[in-house]
Amino acid sequence: MVLAFVVPVLIIALLTKFVGVGARTGAGSEGMTPEAIEARIQPVAGFVLKGAGGPKTLASGADVYKTQCSACHAIGAAGAPKFEDAAAWAPRIKTGLEALVASALKGKNAMPPQGGGNFEDVEIARGVVFMANAAGAKFDEPKAPEAAPAAAAGGAAPAAAAGNAPATASAAPAAGK
Repeated sequence: MVLAFVVPVLIIALLTKFVGVGARTGAGSEGMTPEAIEARIQPVAGFVLKGAGGPKTLASGADVYKTQCSACHAIGAAGAPKFEDAAAWAPRIKTGLEALVASALKGKNAMPPQGGGNFEDVEIARGVVFMANAAGAKFDEPKAPEAAPAAAAGGAAPAAAAGNAPATASAAPAAGK
């Protein structure tokens, strides 16, 4: 009779010891992996250093439009002329490419200035040309300024490089030199 009581108690005790020996994994156990800990202790604001080495490929006008301009120009928010709306773009196109690019770089009405943002001035000019041409303009896409030959050639090349860039207010002092 005593064995009928002691044997099951010993079996239960040995089974609990056997089950308790192994590694316990369950919900939330992946939170203590080194990768998860590193992700939790990273700074909130990430910092990415863009390399100065190598040539930079400039974004096309379509890419600039999709990334930056379409937020307002796709729906006509805050008085922005809609993409491909020839009637809304016609008076703006008549002012010329230089005026359109200057408005995009410096800002106009509800549109904030884009100069110094995520894109370079030439890329913003390409976006302006893309939108204006979609509405009926016949502007040529601005070429990328040639920085490497300008540094090697000396004084004559910066004026030639400025000729490839869109004509903005910053190009006027270069012509007077």
